[in-house]
Amino acid sequence: QVQLVESGGGSVQAGGSLRLSCVVSGYSISSRCMGWFRQAPGLEREGVATIDSYGKTRYADSVKGRFTISQDNAKNILYLQMNSLKPEDTAMFYCGFGNRWRDCWSRYEYPYWGQGTQVTVSS
Repeated sequence: QVQLVESGGGSVQAGGSLRLSCVVSGYSISSRCMGWFRQAPGLEREGVATIDSYGKTRYADSVKGRFTISQDNAKNILYLQMNSLKPEDTAMFYCGFGNRWRDCWSRYEYPYWGQGTQVTVSS
């Protein structure tokens, strides 16, 4: 059974930074799609950043140049460095473990999720 535990969320002012972490147990993250998704109240869960088994990354247009996804395969941890945060980034952020090794963008390809970590950005 794959388990994911996110941490690192919090409340920051606009322009601030946070680093989210997702500790994965039960399977190696290096062989599957991994992704960060977010969901604001009343909205659907949307992709923020994904990384495939080749290390290829993809970002939502709204976060390009501000967020960086990375992973430590030895520790089985996924990260999301978030800089220049904006109020519109406020959401619950979820880490997902995919059932594919490439083409990682669709949230429907992620059978395992963490419990989420809240990010709140004030203006």
